[in-house]
Amino acid sequence: MSQPFYFEPMLENPTALDRLDLRFRWGSYGIRVLRCHLTSFPAGTVIDFHHHSEFEFHYIPSGKGKVILEGVTHPLQEGMLYLTGPGVSHRQEADEHEKMDELCLHVDFVKLDEAEPTGDAGREAQSWGEAWEIAEAEACVKQLSELPHIPAFDRQEAMKCFLVAYEAWRDNQLGQYTIIKQSIIQMLLRTIGAYKADHHGLNLPARDMKSYRYQLAVQFIEDNFGRPLTLEGVAERLQISSRQLQRIFKEQANISFSEYLEQVRLKHVCAELLQTTMTLEKIAEKSGFASSNYLHYVFKKAHGVTPNRYRDRDRMHG
Repeated sequence: MSQPFYFEPMLENPTALDRLDLRFRWGSYGIRVLRCHLTSFPAGTVIDFHHHSEFEFHYIPSGKGKVILEGVTHPLQEGMLYLTGPGVSHRQEADEHEKMDELCLHVDFVKLDEAEPTGDAGREAQSWGEAWEIAEAEACVKQLSELPHIPAFDRQEAMKCFLVAYEAWRDNQLGQYTIIKQSIIQMLLRTIGAYKADHHGLNLPARDMKSYRYQLAVQFIEDNFGRPLTLEGVAERLQISSRQLQRIFKEQANISFSEYLEQVRLKHVCAELLQTTMTLEKIAEKSGFASSNYLHYVFKKAHGVTPNRYRDRDRMHG
């Protein structure tokens, strides 16, 4: 008889924590939670190569598959985890015959450059453990940056913290914000370790989901504009329909998804033309355009001059 799925309670609302505008201070860092959810990849699913500007933690509570990290393929099975830090390109695949579940934590660390209190105020803060927390957070972020880009077994049961956080939200527990915060910090610490009530609290503020999804889409485009991107592919990443995503771009940016993507690519083309001596063919390839001829056409339509003329004009003025 098979064991019940440990994270079954989360199946009722697997992306519930994504809807919370979760951000908190830990030591001298601000931590912004972009994603904290359970998802399932049907057998044969492929999430093609991409990367993020932030840290993304992947945990496999059931099923199997593989991940390609920095060109090396690693098998994945139940009980494993891996971390993709900023800029680390990765591709995920579910097994051909078996679905793979994943718990995903996607966080951004923001260094808070505030002056440390001095004198009596400084001593008071340190007596309440602030200095310890600053040191621990600093050490954690440093070690996360140094972890090898290979999967490991979840020896310290980091993934169980997802259910703790989820149930705190579901039951509207007293102290739910602190429980979720502590759960996320525990995920960070336990991931490193894998390698070396009756009262109700206030409802947490919900984020504007359209604005939130727009920001996620914009960041994903900025991170991956040089790759082949489609409306359908980005919508799938956000777990919404392509029609929804197109509507979000119209409402938030007053342009279509394809127009926005083209603008981002052209912005990078302009920078390459002015700052490098790369050929138009190389710039087109690097910026996600199908060919230099197509880039030439799009660029002239947008800027009124050809790419070479744009580059030469800047040199003349320089």
